[in-house]
Amino acid sequence: MPPPILLSTAYLPPIQYISKFLYGAPVFIEKHENYQKQSYRNRCYIYGANGRQCLVIPVKNIHGEKMPVSEVEIDYRKNWQKIHLKSIESAYGLSAFYEYYTSDFKNLYGQNSRLLFDWNLALVKAILGLLDIHKEVLVTETWELHNGSHADFRQSIHPKTRLSQPDLNFNPLPYQQVFQERYGFISNLSIIDLLFNEGPLAADILRKSANHA
Repeated sequence: MPPPILLSTAYLPPIQYISKFLYGAPVFIEKHENYQKQSYRNRCYIYGANGRQCLVIPVKNIHGEKMPVSEVEIDYRKNWQKIHLKSIESAYGLSAFYEYYTSDFKNLYGQNSRLLFDWNLALVKAILGLLDIHKEVLVTETWELHNGSHADFRQSIHPKTRLSQPDLNFNPLPYQQVFQERYGFISNLSIIDLLFNEGPLAADILRKSANHA
């Protein structure tokens, strides 16, 4: 049995993140770390008409550097859900499977979770279901030290190149993207990029990207 996998919480996470749910090892999402700004914890990247586009969930003011991620609250003073749905529609409205999945996401975005962690967790579970990946999503009960007993991706899956680390078990397989003729293929975007563009084939592409060919 391979070692358990540790992931941070993430908003509409990148393809690399979701690929970790394909392995036989249990996957735990870290609930007891401190929140980190400018990470996938409250942002994702999609392929818009102008290229790589960032969507950020606003969170309530965090005083100081140490705030448990499980206590971070979403800020609803701006209608970010409507803005994000509109951005997703603009990016993927012409994709092959947008109409097939759009109602699922509109239903999800109709829910108001107080906590960022709970919202992200609900989205991950829903996305795994759409991909037909039957894997239990576990949550850590205490802070897990980085001591080699887990395959730890909490820090290495990061939107900033200088902070991300090589992943020998992830080689993104190219697929068709809506605006590919303008800017070329952009790898490791939010899992919704793969889902809207490839539909039922998304899970197979995901497996091949995770060296599960």
